[in-house]
Formats: sequence, structure tokens, C-alpha cells
Amino acid sequence: MSTYDFGGNEQALKDVRVSWYYNWSPNRTKTNSNPGVEFVPMIWGAANVNASTLNAVKGQGTHLLGFNEPDFKEQANMSPEKALELWPQLQGTGMRLGSPSVAFGGDRAGGWLDTFMNGANARGYRVDFITLHWYGGDFSAAAVGQLRGYIEAVYNRYRKPIWLTEFALMRFESSGAVVPTQAQQVAFVKGATAMLQSLSYVERYAWFSLPAKEANSTGLYSSGSTTTEVGAAYRAVN
Repeated sequence: MSTYDFGGNEQALKDVRVSWYYNWSPNRTKTNSNPGVEFVPMIWGAANVNASTLNAVKGQGTHLLGFNEPDFKEQANMSPEKALELWPQLQGTGMRLGSPSVAFGGDRAGGWLDTFMNGANARGYRVDFITLHWYGGDFSAAAVGQLRGYIEAVYNRYRKPIWLTEFALMRFESSGAVVPTQAQQVAFVKGATAMLQSLSYVERYAWFSLPAKEANSTGLYSSGSTTTEVGAAYRAVN
């Protein structure tokens, strides 16, 4: 599960019955100390690559997520070459290591992830699993197949386990993000989770995201104990 800090985190994480969560940070959310839900730290960007942070994450668990959307200027904003320069420091934690999570194009020859993975292979660097983001702009029943096609293409290119660390239906337009109705999201949650659970190489997936602070969003919980329609559907499949 992906979540940012909100007052109901701990209760919602228990209620939604997920086994793990992350928050785009090396550190746990302030409002969750629940030992029953595994926390997975992330090295979000270049500023997090320092001895203090890397030493601290080793005490957080056994898995570590790499850079967040380095192919986006508004996110980690990092070239594959810079990521490769920093990668040995992440590898040095000894943790099971997830690739940088590109915003899109993970299946594309010559794309950001492909360039990074080719460079890592050439240098003998370790990448234990591939992390991906996917947002579907088609709100019809075809969306589940579109997500599956993307995941399969990425797996066939790299042949490594996959973590889908952000996914939802959301269309990005010049006026802002457009999300489907609750009913459309519920149908997608049911179909997508069944599909993901059927793929042996998909180790984990995380909906975007736990909090529903805005009325029209993809969030699952408007408070620690109150689900949206999508939240109730997501809880039912866990």
C-alpha cells in the first residue's frame, strides 16, 4: 500500500488488511508504528543518498525501493547515468533492492529504465526486482488488460520479479487529473487485483493511495475507519 501521512494511517492500514506499505520516504509515517504491517523504505532521490540515511534504512526491514520517477522533472529528476553512479551505495546496504520506479515506458527499448538496467548489467550491479508505476486513462473494462499487457512486456524484457508500487485509473489533462467514478474504480480494483494475483512474477502491488482527503480521488480511506467505495472493494480482496 502507498500512503502519505494522515491522522488515520495506523487504523486504516490495519483495517484494509495489507501486509506492507511505503510512503516515498526512508522513514515510517509519524502515525504508524504497527509492527503487523511491514514498512518498506525508499531512497526517493539523490539527496537521500548519504551514509546517515543508508545506515538508518538497514534497521527498517529487508527490502529497499530505489529512486521515485527519476524520468520526471517534478520527481527525482535523475539521468540513468547519475542513478548508476549512486547505485553502489544503495547496493551496499545489503537489502533486497528494487529498481528506480519510472513513471512510464518501462517496457521501451532505449527508455530510462532500459538504459539503467543495461548499465547495471554491464557493471555487475545488483537489481533484485523491478518497480513500476501505472495509471490508466481508459476507464472502461479494457483497463485491466492494458495494465496486464504493460506488466507482461516489462517482465519479458528484464525477467525479474515485479512490484507495482503505484497504480490506479487516472487521466492527466492540462486542467488537472481526472479520475473515474467510484463504480468504475471498484470494477477496476476487482479485475486488476485478481489479474495481479494470477501472475506468479508479481510479488507485490500497491494502490495509489490509502488517504482520500479529496472527495473526488482514488483514495481508500477518508478517515482511519471510514472507507470510500473503492476502499471497501480493495479491503475485500486482501
